[in-house]
Amino acid sequence: MKMYTPRYTGTVTKYVFVESPEMTPSDLAIRAYEISQGVMIKETCFGLQVTGKEEDVNRIIDSLRALDPVHIFVKDRGFPPGDTRRCRANLGGARPGYFGHEFEMGLIRFISGGLTALPSRRPDEVPEPPAPKRREGLAADRLKEIIESQES
Repeated sequence: MKMYTPRYTGTVTKYVFVESPEMTPSDLAIRAYEISQGVMIKETCFGLQVTGKEEDVNRIIDSLRALDPVHIFVKDRGFPPGDTRRCRANLGGARPGYFGHEFEMGLIRFISGGLTALPSRRPDEVPEPPAPKRREGLAADRLKEIIESQES
């Protein structure tokens, strides 16, 4: 079995997801390019992929999230670029992680909606969760009747 040797030692990659009615991945990429200073920025269909030294990547992420904190989400990349265990050049087709991104993108609009609604609520306005509905079980006598009716 071939051992993996990292190609990008000392770097991290983070995904930046944008789900905003006012900002597109291209808008976010332009801002990222302006402040990148040697960090690799790659525009994707969901936002950006940012690769570089951890402190540089975090600086850029913080700056980008400040633009629209309710609609910009960040996630660490699980495997480094070029990792033979996950690289689509070795596996063929899309990286398996992209299917997860597609699923997550369908959920973040709900998270954005909740984050948008939070500041407008006062603590006394938060409704109590509904009491769980109690289901009545089958009475032992009724169960006995059913069993006996099946035996005859």
